Parts: sequence; C-alpha cells; structure tokens
Amino acid sequence: MSPTDTPEGEKKARIKDASRESRLSFRNFAEHQMRREFKDMALEKCREHVHAFGKCAEESGLMVVFKCRQFNKDLNACMATYNSNEAFEAYKATHKEELEKRTIRSQN
Repeated sequence: MSPTDTPEGEKKARIKDASRESRLSFRNFAEHQMRREFKDMALEKCREHVHAFGKCAEESGLMVVFKCRQFNKDLNACMATYNSNEAFEAYKATHKEELEKRTIRSQN
C-alpha cells in the first residue's frame, strides 16, 4: 500500500496539488523570475559585504560564527535594505509593463 492510498496520503496529495497550481500560474512564474533578478541585483549591490564575510569565513573556519558576526550583520543589513519586500514592490511597480509582457509571453 503506497503512502497516497491512505486517507492522510490523499489529503497531503490534494494539498500539494493545490499549492502546485498557484506556483505554476504564468503570473507567479513571471513574478518569480523578476524576484530572482531583483535578488541578483541586491547581491551585486552588496558584493563588498559578501566578499568581506566570505573572506572572514574562509580565514576563521569553524570559528566563523564568533569571529565574523559583524561581517554577517553588515551583510544582513545591506540585503535587508536592497532585498526587502517594500523595495521589491517598488521595483515591480516601476517594471509593471515588463511583468505584463512576460506574463503574456508565457501564456502563448
């Protein structure tokens, strides 16, 4: 008897299918692509902090948690600034036409 043959397994499968439907919609896909691009831009803006933390982590080994706290805090602060939901909503608003174009292109 497979896990999906049980009532609980069927319930989990229905929940999974329902969530999959929203994930696979064209609008969500286009928005997800924009979110990925936005995150890449944020990483590029925080590149200095990423490299500083990476270098500290490389030099510190297992002590990274203790020795690199400030670098980690700086990196998180930078990413919070450039990768926040508010900043993404503003980015989406300024690129609304591009989002619509991607959505239409994905539907064809």
